[in-house]
Amino acid sequence: MTSTASSTDTRQGQGVEEQRPSWQQRLRRFGYTAGPRDDVRDRLVPAYTEPGPRLWAAVGLRQEAAERLVRRSAWGGPLLITLLAGLMRFWNLGSPKAVIFDETYYAKDAWALIHRGYEVNWAKNANDLILQNGGNVKIPTDAAYVVHPPVGKYVIGLGEWLFGFTPFGWRFMTALLGTLSVLMLCRIGRRLFRSTFLGCLAGALMAVDGLHFVMSRTALLDQVLMFFVLAAFGCLLIDRDKARERLAAALPVDADGIVRPDAHVAATARLGLRPWRLAAGLMLGLAIGTKWNGLYVLVAFGLMTVLWDVGARRVAGARRPHLAVLRHDVGWAFLSTVPVAVVTYLLSWTGWFLSGTDGKGGYYRDWATADGRTSDWSWLFPDWWRSLWHYETQVYDFHVGLHSPHTYQSNPWSWIVTGRPVSYFYESPLPGKDGCPTDAGEKCAREVLALGTPLLWWAAAFAVLYVLWRWLFRRDWRAGAIACGIAAGYLPWFLYQERTIFFFYAVVFLPFLCLAVAMTVGAILGPPGSTERRRVVGAAASGVLILLIAWNFIYFWPIYTGQAIPIDSWRSRMWLDTWV
Repeated sequence: MTSTASSTDTRQGQGVEEQRPSWQQRLRRFGYTAGPRDDVRDRLVPAYTEPGPRLWAAVGLRQEAAERLVRRSAWGGPLLITLLAGLMRFWNLGSPKAVIFDETYYAKDAWALIHRGYEVNWAKNANDLILQNGGNVKIPTDAAYVVHPPVGKYVIGLGEWLFGFTPFGWRFMTALLGTLSVLMLCRIGRRLFRSTFLGCLAGALMAVDGLHFVMSRTALLDQVLMFFVLAAFGCLLIDRDKARERLAAALPVDADGIVRPDAHVAATARLGLRPWRLAAGLMLGLAIGTKWNGLYVLVAFGLMTVLWDVGARRVAGARRPHLAVLRHDVGWAFLSTVPVAVVTYLLSWTGWFLSGTDGKGGYYRDWATADGRTSDWSWLFPDWWRSLWHYETQVYDFHVGLHSPHTYQSNPWSWIVTGRPVSYFYESPLPGKDGCPTDAGEKCAREVLALGTPLLWWAAAFAVLYVLWRWLFRRDWRAGAIACGIAAGYLPWFLYQERTIFFFYAVVFLPFLCLAVAMTVGAILGPPGSTERRRVVGAAASGVLILLIAWNFIYFWPIYTGQAIPIDSWRSRMWLDTWV
């Protein structure tokens, strides 16, 4: 058994008991603890936890075989969970054979982008023609006004280019990214918790979440955005470990071979080239190029990675870690993320830039040479820049002013408890038609409902409270990282509560909810050194919770996949009136 209460660096920068300031001593009554550690390297680069000898003895494995199993499980476990997630997501991916929900925008925009370089206006009956002719339709040339950047649509278009302009084609890439995101979360959780079990648990929870599952099988942008946000987080996590390894290597070693803190080294050490931070900048640029709310993630993750550097230098012995980071790290952190993200975003508009400026290119592509030719800034900025800037200002006005009522809109306060899911597809086939049983007696229901697995989300609501407690009172950086991911994807929507927004936007911070639940399960299992009875009780409670979540996903499977079920069976799955 493993748990979150491992040798991981959960209390950065704490001195010995007599050096603690009084505020730290007062926090002990709330659960805060801190104590000296012999080797600073153990705090900068904590080891991965492994199951104890009692487990191997219980299953009858020799030590050598157990060590080999642990090594292989680091990748074997995540790959096995990913395989299961992929089989579920690609199963019957072309069903429903229809253009469901906002696929009516993004599937067609993607097809136009990879053929014209910009989005176009389609005829009102285009969806029917596409389905009837297997995607063999003429692409219009009249530019369309769209309100999201092109990256996510290019990703969807890649699947269409590979497999055709069909439901399977335009859903292929979201299914692929959904599957790969499960693998990433397993590995991210393993690195974050230093536990293969907890990492795999986080990935498995996301694999059986209904919202992630439905979004993986629908050609919408938010799943693409989630993938790039999670990838950026993973890159920064690896960068954190690499930087701390270099800092630990620079510290002096005493006669006993123990790495000791050194104020001068900690304050002046240069951590060299950090390619994983550059990769994070690239991922964040792709996120912003998918949907603009990636900007909030860029700000949050940028602050998080700088605070990680502060913590590392404090642990290494720096007396003024904030000043040291300001001198040696902040500038490079900014250059590695913000300019890289901006350049990536601009490059994503290449197709639009290359389209004609004679009125036959992308929407507003000719603005600078037509309506904007008398602009006060025409002498300073090139036409392509001014046209794009004008386009972006119009899009911003649209987003902040979107108040058109929608049947399935919801307030972000309700998201964490799945108060108002979104129905992407609904039909009422007659008995004997479209999979409806002949003995159904009345019409069946066939629905694709973007509903998170309820028991997982309700457990996550409590897990978020635990994570906040652990961050505030235990100074656990892992809890802080999870809270940062949730806040970056969730809190900004509270600024737009009057805007038309939907529950499925929450898929962006779903991976961090799964990490929160995994961390909570680790606490339920108990810390190292717990009694056998404590371990058994914790394992039983955790097992029951995990099995209930898996059962919950299976129970709602028909309304995630659009299977025809008797209307009474459908009604039994509408647990809340707001789900209808």
